Amino acid sequence: MSPETLGFIGLGSIGAPMATNLVAAGHRVVGFDVAGTRERLPSGAIAANSVEETAAQVDTLFMSLPNGAASKTVCSQLARAERQQAHIVVDLSTIGLDAVQECARLLEHTRMVYVDAPVSGGVPGARAGSLTVMVGAERSVFEKIKPLLSAIAKKCFHMGDKPGDGQVMKLLNNFLSATALAATSEAVLFGVKYGLDIEQIINVINASSGRNTASTDKFPQSVIPQTYDYGFAAALMSKDVDLYLDSVEAIGTCHDIGTVVARTWRDFVASFPDTDFTYVYRYLEGLQVPPGQS
Repeated sequence: MSPETLGFIGLGSIGAPMATNLVAAGHRVVGFDVAGTRERLPSGAIAANSVEETAAQVDTLFMSLPNGAASKTVCSQLARAERQQAHIVVDLSTIGLDAVQECARLLEHTRMVYVDAPVSGGVPGARAGSLTVMVGAERSVFEKIKPLLSAIAKKCFHMGDKPGDGQVMKLLNNFLSATALAATSEAVLFGVKYGLDIEQIINVINASSGRNTASTDKFPQSVIPQTYDYGFAAALMSKDVDLYLDSVEAIGTCHDIGTVVARTWRDFVASFPDTDFTYVYRYLEGLQVPPGQS
């Protein structure tokens, strides 16, 4: 793969390591973050002073932003930019169906193609370059950006030809992840309350049919050592589950479990707004009730 000049907007906890991996792959990377570029900029990257300045210098532009409002703001700025060298905008954010479709509409009459490409794997995956990317874009565009995505992701999936196809896959995945973490926490608390050892509980789960990513990764790395620092904000997980629930309701499939899970994460974040998502274990621990009561 020949090196390219790439833009990267959004240098947060996941965006910065992704940009770092693009630099490490030999690309010239121009970065910008509205919260402060130079202190977040990876070594070897070039600082830009605005979204517009970034787009004027690069061929492909990546975005990693916290929510739909941020993505729509950036796409609005791109659409109004006087110089538009960038011709592909790859949005790696998880922002939901409505926001993705609005971003695509904002860029529809420009020379830029909007690509829906949310990622899974969190901060550890971003640092290791082992993320999973779920892409909604025409096949020809997907094939063009796939070599670039290989610098940040171990697996790239073409989910369909339109923006939104990637989001649906990411939202259902994150719903399952959120459900697994909350359910595993509740189950483990039951065992611990009875008197079982938490490490032994996890060892048995991982050798049995209850095994999931919460038991294999999140509990050993963050819950059992009580560091609660896996690297993904509880507020972002709650946001993703709410986006999933909104989309499910719009499409019209069942969502009884989704409703309960969304409420659990909302209540957790209301009580502990600035915590890692693995802290849900401690939150649920505080909700324990005497036997026979509910």
